[in-house]
Amino acid sequence: MFAVHLMAFYFTKLKEDQIKKVDRFLYHMRLSDETLLDIMARFQAEMQKGLGKDTNPTASVKMLPTFVRAIPDGSENGEFLSLDLGGSKFRVLKVQVSEEGKRNVQMESQFYPTPNEIIRGNGTELFEYIADCLADFMKTKELMQKKLPLGLTFSFPCKQTKLEEGVLLSWTKKFKARGVQGTDVVSSLTNAMRKHKQDLDVDILTLVNDTVGTMMTCAYDDPYCEVGVIIGTGTNACYMEDMSNIELVEGDEGRMCINTEWGAFGDDGALEDIRTEFDQELDLGSLNPGKQLFEKMISGLYLGELVRLILLKMAKAGLLFGGEKSSALHIKGKIETRHVAAMEKYKEGLANTREILTDLGLEPSEADCVAVQHVCTIVSFRSANLCAAALAAILTRLRENKKLVRLRTTVGMDGTLYKIHPQYPKRLHKVVRKLVPNCDVRFLLSESGSTKGAAMVTAVASRVQAQRKQIDKVLALFRLTREQLVGIRDKMRVELEYGLKRDTHPLATVKMLPTYVCGMPDGTEKGKFLALDLGGTNFRVLLVKIRSGRRSVRMYNKIFTIPLEIMQGTGEELFDHIVQCIADFLDYMGLKGAQLPLGFTFSFPCRQASIDKGTLIEWTKGFKATDCEGEDVVDMLREAIKRRNEFDLDIVAVVNDTVGTMMTCGYEDRNCEVGLIAGTGSNMCYMEEMRNIELVEGDEGKMCINTEWGGFGDNGCLDDIRTQYDKEVDEGSLNPGKQRYEKMTSGMYLGEIVRQILIDLTKQGLLFRGQISERLRTRGIFETKFLSQIESDRLALLQVRKILQQLGLDSTCEDSIVVKEVCGAVSRRAAELYGAGLAAVVEKRREDQGFEHLKITVGVDGTLYKLHPHFSRILQETVKELAPRCDVTFMLSEDGSGKGAALITAVAKRLQQARREN
Repeated sequence: MFAVHLMAFYFTKLKEDQIKKVDRFLYHMRLSDETLLDIMARFQAEMQKGLGKDTNPTASVKMLPTFVRAIPDGSENGEFLSLDLGGSKFRVLKVQVSEEGKRNVQMESQFYPTPNEIIRGNGTELFEYIADCLADFMKTKELMQKKLPLGLTFSFPCKQTKLEEGVLLSWTKKFKARGVQGTDVVSSLTNAMRKHKQDLDVDILTLVNDTVGTMMTCAYDDPYCEVGVIIGTGTNACYMEDMSNIELVEGDEGRMCINTEWGAFGDDGALEDIRTEFDQELDLGSLNPGKQLFEKMISGLYLGELVRLILLKMAKAGLLFGGEKSSALHIKGKIETRHVAAMEKYKEGLANTREILTDLGLEPSEADCVAVQHVCTIVSFRSANLCAAALAAILTRLRENKKLVRLRTTVGMDGTLYKIHPQYPKRLHKVVRKLVPNCDVRFLLSESGSTKGAAMVTAVASRVQAQRKQIDKVLALFRLTREQLVGIRDKMRVELEYGLKRDTHPLATVKMLPTYVCGMPDGTEKGKFLALDLGGTNFRVLLVKIRSGRRSVRMYNKIFTIPLEIMQGTGEELFDHIVQCIADFLDYMGLKGAQLPLGFTFSFPCRQASIDKGTLIEWTKGFKATDCEGEDVVDMLREAIKRRNEFDLDIVAVVNDTVGTMMTCGYEDRNCEVGLIAGTGSNMCYMEEMRNIELVEGDEGKMCINTEWGGFGDNGCLDDIRTQYDKEVDEGSLNPGKQRYEKMTSGMYLGEIVRQILIDLTKQGLLFRGQISERLRTRGIFETKFLSQIESDRLALLQVRKILQQLGLDSTCEDSIVVKEVCGAVSRRAAELYGAGLAAVVEKRREDQGFEHLKITVGVDGTLYKLHPHFSRILQETVKELAPRCDVTFMLSEDGSGKGAALITAVAKRLQQARREN
């Protein structure tokens, strides 16, 4: 028993001594946590360099765009072919992807050898050999009559400008075929396949790196997978990067898979401080000295050779095998990575070590076997550490891109070293988790290899292609040609004339209502005025103080809400509520007993017989108060004031918000003759020549016309551009068949049009995985403010997804892109329609005044114009194109139509005074 303990002690001591000896000899191969964090930071810097347009040419880590923009979503289906060239064998697959999102894949494959004379010979012969193998596979599997899409896995650095094209940058591993570098490998294969045109009817849809294939294979099983890593004969990684960070590719939307080509990390000298004499010796004896230096410290092609070089050096130094060296130990490649893996096995490792060393003609002692096993551990552990540092850099970048405190993600893994080495995966996982403690990482082994991944990329490309066609078909409905816009401008012009003429006015959809506002401010206005502003869910009461001469206006206001039950209750309740708000404001301002002239901004279609009379034609914008249509709203307000019996106000003018906007801007700019509202509702007013207004007596001077153009198209003249979505919005509105132009242009409806489109696209399986959430079914859930937010150029897709999540819509990155496109199409059409309508008005003003060229200002208000990031620009560009002889200045009304109502009141008072004096 004592002898057994003695032996155990001796062996433990021997093991400790040997391990210390090797540790001392290979001191530089042991990497501390600090060193790994430093390497991680260096790799992050290299990634940034590779992504930059200016810095990419000198970057060692090339960060190649792959043009793979989406991962599988489970809806892929069909038959696909896949080829895999990159290792010691060449593989052809037929992949059947099931329908109905069952995530079921069936594969048939065949391996073909890649003889040295082929992979190191002539490039043409290499591709002809691949085509021959493909033809043989098609014949064997009886696929000759089928036309199939094909994905090519090509495991070498390629520069891609599209998914189905790739120019070889350089061969790696053992490949050296002549005449291929700098050429498009897809074209080369396509040319080779032409010789088999009777047998092969194949479309090469995608070219992918094996790493990308690995990621896509794993992503089919786990949607969280957004990184692929290969640790095999060679090593590489890819991941999904935000398009906004990829300067080498046009466009900012969505994400794209980046093939890092991390094997070349350190080729610029960035890793010289951690490379050892053995790394340098191995590199000098390789096929590509000075290149792929990171790969040469990590991958299966090189680990066995590193171990051989170390053992030879230790033997020469008398530290192993009693200083004896066998001839086999001098032969390059005699120790392979499979030997390293066998020597590191948990129980049989030492026995395997003895056997391998004996096969090399050596006579190892027990101590030699322990030392050699430890050499293997240090070499393979360093490999896992270096991989972990680079992978940790990628995971950190993903987390930072997503602006997450904690990242949950999956890394797809493949490669013989990762698969066959008994300790490698465990070591890699442990170090990664230590380096990025704020990432929850799942490592998923790719069971079917990267060839299935190429088929998955092809399947996704086919799906995206088909979906894109369907999405484009929908978006095309909202694209207006120049001819269509000219037609809309001309139809608007006809409607304007109809509305002004006595005979046609009753049938006109654009009502062209005289406002009895006949003058613009001249700067002599002065006094205190009360103004009311009713046009939406908010009601404003203002006190406006105007000083004459200096064009100085001071305002005090208070905002009150109009509850839905009041908006849709009785007229008496509505006007009592308004008077209550006025009383609260006068109380608040300490003006309870004051007698003030009042201007009432009432943003609904009214027929006026004078400036202080306005008969409501119909409610718009969600108002439905009873007993108001056909009544004079000024009388209704006066009646409500009487019922209150607290104060007496002089109601001088009732004005539309559009007119108020024009007057506000006209106070600053005498060229302002047009008012435009682009907000909850849509309307426009302008100063018309009295001689053209047949509804009002008199031919002298001008009068402001409230066009009420929201009703344009109610006679069917816009039916050729109305979509099914416009019709659905109209049918579900409070006033079906009315205000059709407004329903295509205004803030109250644009979000609802978007919602209808999203529902349709979801029904077609093009969005939200085909699932219509309850929230998406809710009318009005998609407010127009969300369009403005989603279309902001500064908004990353991640933030778009957050907005959609607030709406209960669980979107992918691809969904977010589509939603943004839908919002863009709907808002662009709205702005162009506004532009066409406005072009008709300014052209009319130019012709009426007999000018060759007109200089005019348009006063604008409304949340859509103010808040939407592109609306104002598109509107202005459209007007410029459709009214080229008009120099139109757009002036934003900062103070709203309330100030305009006060100014109209002031102008009316001034004109009254002038008439009295005359």
